[in-house]
Amino acid sequence: MIYVVRHGQTDLNKDRRMQGRMGLPLNEYGIEQAITLKEKLQNINFDLVFTSPQERAVKTAEIIARKRPVLDDRLNVFDLGEADRLHISEVKMSGPLPDPFIYKGVEEPNSFVKRVFSFMKE
Repeated sequence: MIYVVRHGQTDLNKDRRMQGRMGLPLNEYGIEQAITLKEKLQNINFDLVFTSPQERAVKTAEIIARKRPVLDDRLNVFDLGEADRLHISEVKMSGPLPDPFIYKGVEEPNSFVKRVFSFMKE
């Protein structure tokens, strides 16, 4: 069985700001969310735990699985480039993503998909 979990809340989530690789750690509510999920999954013995290198993801995984996860850069969050940390209402979008013609450093979607699927295939 594979469980996929999103990290708990951070202050950037709470403030409705774009959160990519310059994200923040979990806030108190995010820690509570992880603890609540840990309680719901308490009977699961996780053989392996993988996470992105983002502090918020690592902390969520540690709380839920009760062990240190293996960090893998291929699981890193989508790189939002210059749009990172901007308020969602301010960001000019191109479909579901920040417009790469406006914001430098926005990751190419196919690159993101390839690296995540590379991890999943392995």
